[in-house]
Amino acid sequence: MTESESPRRRRSRSRRRRRARLRRILLSTLVVGSLLLGVAGWVGFRGWQARAHLVNAAGLAGELSAHLVGGDAARAQRTLAALQVQSGAARKATEDPGWWLGRQAPYAGANLSAVRQIAIAIDDLARQAFPALLRVDLGGLVPREGRLDLTGLRAVSTELGKVDASVRRTRTDLAEVPGDRLVGQVRRALEDLRGEIDRLAAMTSAADRASRLLPPLLGVDGPRRYLLVSQNSAELRATGGMFGAYAVIEADRGRMKMGAQGASGSMGRFAKPLKIPAELRALWGELPGMYPADVNLSPHFPTAAALYREMYRRHSGATVDGVLAVDPVVLSYLLQATGPVRVPGGVSLSAENAVRTLLSDTYQRMGEKEQDTFFAAAAATVFDALFARNVNPNGLLSAFDRSIQERRILFWSARPEEQRTFGDSRMAGALPEQDTVPTVGVFLNDGSGAKLGYYLRHTADLMVGDCQADGRRELSLRVTLRSTAPASGLSKSVLGLGQAGDPYTVRTLVSVYGPAGGAVLDSRLDGAETSVGTGTERRRQVATVNVEVGPGGARTLEMSLLTGKTGSGAAELWLTPTATPWTTQVVTAPSCSQ
Repeated sequence: MTESESPRRRRSRSRRRRRARLRRILLSTLVVGSLLLGVAGWVGFRGWQARAHLVNAAGLAGELSAHLVGGDAARAQRTLAALQVQSGAARKATEDPGWWLGRQAPYAGANLSAVRQIAIAIDDLARQAFPALLRVDLGGLVPREGRLDLTGLRAVSTELGKVDASVRRTRTDLAEVPGDRLVGQVRRALEDLRGEIDRLAAMTSAADRASRLLPPLLGVDGPRRYLLVSQNSAELRATGGMFGAYAVIEADRGRMKMGAQGASGSMGRFAKPLKIPAELRALWGELPGMYPADVNLSPHFPTAAALYREMYRRHSGATVDGVLAVDPVVLSYLLQATGPVRVPGGVSLSAENAVRTLLSDTYQRMGEKEQDTFFAAAAATVFDALFARNVNPNGLLSAFDRSIQERRILFWSARPEEQRTFGDSRMAGALPEQDTVPTVGVFLNDGSGAKLGYYLRHTADLMVGDCQADGRRELSLRVTLRSTAPASGLSKSVLGLGQAGDPYTVRTLVSVYGPAGGAVLDSRLDGAETSVGTGTERRRQVATVNVEVGPGGARTLEMSLLTGKTGSGAAELWLTPTATPWTTQVVTAPSCSQ
């Protein structure tokens, strides 16, 4: 070999080696690319399968709920079997090696993991919670012929405890799924499922608590007495309506009966006001401690109930163990289960006419004393029917569940250990001092001294806005009140004191409670700045605006608010229950970490 040939040969060998490496690299890239494409295609195919199964499962879950409420056990069992097939198939589609490999990818992995957790959650509910729920004899939760079977209730309590534990486990697992890197469709599915499980958890938790609390509440350890108070939605108060007629419920070893009845007006005025919290006094003066009709100017029901109980004690000399508040809408729901009842005086109350009869017709044709007697008799007759008739338990529980979800049934126990068990449930009506999700309250108090609340229609829209540098979020609230009252023809009883000047104008004090730890920034009425009364209650800023609406008119109140520190893009509204439902919309936003 000559010296001149050596470099050429070396360059030739180098080129051959580079070509060999390039071929190996290209071959490796082709193999890996093919593998990744194969995995992506497989995951896409399995994802399509999982989505189809999950959509089917969601529809079957809705059917199952309807069968449970309707008491159709046979169809519920068949639907549950079909649900388990679909949920199991969705779970299987998301557990193979290809899906696991896809979950390791930087971006797609978070979405595939979330879909996997959604499938697991639905399958766990289908195989653990729902079968136990079908085994529960719901009849044990309702009275029959005036008596609750306490022995049967203990058996129900055991099954409900299992259901609630299963739902809470699923809820906890789903809450740990990060939602900040999810595509819109997966994020919405996750949020929807969380919402459904939150509602299911609220129901199972309430049923579990009820099954454990009902025996002592209904006198298993000795007689109990409770005040049943009707909230009059025609004259609005923050918790629903002015406390009007009352009746005493007596319970002893599971048997219930109605006792003394009366009207709040008969208690008169307390010249020496009862002691009230300082924050409440700053907002409303001494009114809640002076007048039974004003104890619930605050939305915090435990305060109102304790004040009313003490007023009743001073008036009658009798002490009760708690206060149960309902409104005419609750009676209409219960009448769907019991069927129509005839009230003394020849009036027939049904689910269709109860609200109109109690909140409108009665004021048009009866004097004040007759009204009080009629209201007390109506509530007593409905509850007598509830205690005495063999009512379908599913229909009755559906009526109770709907009433509790709408905060139309409120209960307070004078025994602290029992009251603590209710916690922050909707039935307790307690205004929480902390938020898990930023909550805005819109509470209405009549300022007319009239019974025009029946004619109000209400709309509330809440929009989640921008994230602030300090961890807070902006919220925008829009509340519209519209009056359907006529311009003439209403009785003096309906028009009342006419404190708005024109007796047909509805004056409403709208109190907006900001999120816990947050703030109310500004207020506008029909687009113009308006005067606002301010204060605080239970770590919430309160802004109160006087809104006057003439017959056929409408007024719109807008407020800007800040939350406390939160990463959530969700928000909730808490509203005064009214004679007709609110129209609401909450527009959420991505979390601040997205």
